[in-house]
Amino acid sequence: MPFTDRRSILRAAAMFPVFAGVITEMASAQTASTDAQKIALDPIETPKDVTRILARYVVTARYGDLPENVRKEGVRTLLNWVGVTIGGSHHQTIDIAVSALGPFSGPPQASILWRRERFDIMNAAFINGVSSHIFDYDDTHLKTIIHPAGPVASAILAMSEMQPVSGRDFLNALILGTETECRIGNAVYPNHFDMGWHITGTAGVFGAAAAAGKLLGLNEQQMVWALGLAASQPVGLRESFGSMNKSFNPGRAASNGIFAALLASKNFTSSNGMIEAKRGWANTISTKQDYKEITDGLGRRYEAVLNSYKPFACGIVLHPAIDAAIQLRNDNKLTADQIERVEIKVNPLVLELTGKKTPRDGLEGKFSVYHAVAIALVEGAGGEKQFSDRAVADPTVTALRKKIIPVITPGIDTAQIDMTIVLKDGRTLHRYIQHAVGSLEVPMSDKALEMKFADLAGGILPGPVIRQAMDLCWNVENLGDAADIAKICVPS
Repeated sequence: MPFTDRRSILRAAAMFPVFAGVITEMASAQTASTDAQKIALDPIETPKDVTRILARYVVTARYGDLPENVRKEGVRTLLNWVGVTIGGSHHQTIDIAVSALGPFSGPPQASILWRRERFDIMNAAFINGVSSHIFDYDDTHLKTIIHPAGPVASAILAMSEMQPVSGRDFLNALILGTETECRIGNAVYPNHFDMGWHITGTAGVFGAAAAAGKLLGLNEQQMVWALGLAASQPVGLRESFGSMNKSFNPGRAASNGIFAALLASKNFTSSNGMIEAKRGWANTISTKQDYKEITDGLGRRYEAVLNSYKPFACGIVLHPAIDAAIQLRNDNKLTADQIERVEIKVNPLVLELTGKKTPRDGLEGKFSVYHAVAIALVEGAGGEKQFSDRAVADPTVTALRKKIIPVITPGIDTAQIDMTIVLKDGRTLHRYIQHAVGSLEVPMSDKALEMKFADLAGGILPGPVIRQAMDLCWNVENLGDAADIAKICVPS
C-alpha cells in the first residue's frame, strides 16, 4: 500500500494494529517533513506595502518637488536618449522590426524617430526602445547597469503624441520612471543580474508603467495595479547579449509598461503586493531582496541624479579599457605595427560579459574586450563607427586583437583597468584607470553630450534640424507640448 499522505498512513494503522506504532511514527515523520517544507517556503518576515508605498509616491510627486540638479539630469537623460535613438533609427535591426510589425500595427498614433513610418503607441514605443539600445550607447545607472531612458522615454514620448503633455509633466514622468526602475533594480542587484536576467528589461518595465501611469493620471490603487501588471511582464535574458535580441528587451519593457498602465487605467486589477509578496516579482526572480532600497528616502534621495552617459558605444565594463587605450595611443602617437602585446588586468566580469575573442559582426564586437582595445588603439575612438561590421572585419584590428592579453586580477574593480603595452622596441607604456570618462567621477559635459548627439545624428538629420532638436531637449521644461520633440525628429 503506497502511503502517500498522513491520512492514508493513519488509515493503515487502523487496519493493521500490530504495526500501529511503526505506522504512527511514519505519520509523525510525514507531518514534520511537511512542516519543514512550509517553513522553507515561507519567509520569516514578509515586508508590507512596498508596492503601495512606491505607487503612492509616484502618484503624488509633483514637478515642483524635484530639486534643480535632478531636473538637470533628467534633461541630460532626454538629450542623450533622443541622440542615440536617432542614431540607431536606420540600423538593420530597426528595418527588420518595422517590416515585421508594420502590417499588424494599429492606428498611426506615434512616430519612429527619423523614419516616415508611424505606428500605434505600443509598437512605436517598442521600436524606439530598440533603436535607443542597438548601439549600446545609451545612459547607464552604474549601480545596477540599468539603461533607464530606453524603457521610460520611449513609452512617454509615444504617449505624448496621443494626448497633450506639457514639457514639465513629461520631464516629471521621465524622472519618476527612472527613479522607479532604478530603486527596484537596487533591491535585487547584483543577484538578479547574476542569475542571467537583463535588468534593463526586467526593472525597466516598472519605470515605463510608472511614467505612463503618471501621464494617464492614475490614482493610487490604479498605480498599484499598473506596477503589479508590470511585475507580471519581466523581459530579457543575458544570453541575448551580442544579438538583436538585447535591444529587444528595453523596447519590450517600454511597450509592456504602457500596456500595464492602460489596463490599470480601466481598473484591470492585480495583486496589491506584486513586488514584495512571497510569490511576487522580487522573491521569484532574485535571491536578494532589499526593499528599503525601494521605499527609503522617496522624494529626498534620487537615483535619477546618478545616471551616466556613455562616451563609448559598448558595455560599460569595457569603458576603462578603451579609455586607457585611447590615452596611451594619443600620448605616445602609437601605431598598431609598433605593438608587441597589450596586457590588461581586469575584473572577472569583464571576461564574463566581453570575452568574445573573434567577434563576427559589430554587435558581437560590443562584447569583445579584444576588439574594444584593438579598435581604440587603431582609431583612437570607441563610438558607433568603431563597433560596426566594417571595424570588426578590419585586418589591422583583427591582427591586433590576437595581441590583447586580459588577466583576471584580484582587487581590480569593474570600473578600473591596469594596462601595459609592450612595444617591439622594448619600451613599455602603462596606464591605470580608476574612473573612466563617462563615470560619475569623470562625467561627460553638456558640450560632450552635444558632440555625441551631433555625431550620431550627422548624415541622418539635416544640420539645422540637429541644432533645433537639441534645443528642444534642453528646453523641455518650457514646452507647451512635449510631442514637439517627436515632430522635429521625423522627416518632413
